[in-house]
Amino acid sequence: MKKIAFLLPIFFTLLSCKIEGQLTRKPEQDAGIPENTIPVFTGNFMPTSGINVNGSAKIYLNANQNDVQLENFSISNGPDLKVYLSKTDTPTDFVTLANLTSGTVYKIPSRVDVSLYKYVLITCQQYNHLFAIAQLSKN
Repeated sequence: MKKIAFLLPIFFTLLSCKIEGQLTRKPEQDAGIPENTIPVFTGNFMPTSGINVNGSAKIYLNANQNDVQLENFSISNGPDLKVYLSKTDTPTDFVTLANLTSGTVYKIPSRVDVSLYKYVLITCQQYNHLFAIAQLSKN
């Protein structure tokens, strides 16, 4: 009886685990942008106060999939950094693309009309602090 009482909570714990959510799932590995693909939009990153940033953001249309690629990119360390595609130069009307990682290509959801978004932002979501802004212009 003691064995059943001990094993029953473990059994229920294992059954109660939920499927990993989109934000906690490890990002899919991306093969990158094919060579000779021309970006549709490009912008150079500008830092906010006290932040060091270098590089640019480029948006590519690749086989009906829009991607943001960060090129020659480096930034000051910070917690909980996210890559946003934004309609404004502040994180008020945006789409979260992903956590900022060592990867440089981020998929834009197919439901997003890229032409309405003029900025790529790097933001510390935890403290709502904007680190860098790249204003996009059409090539």
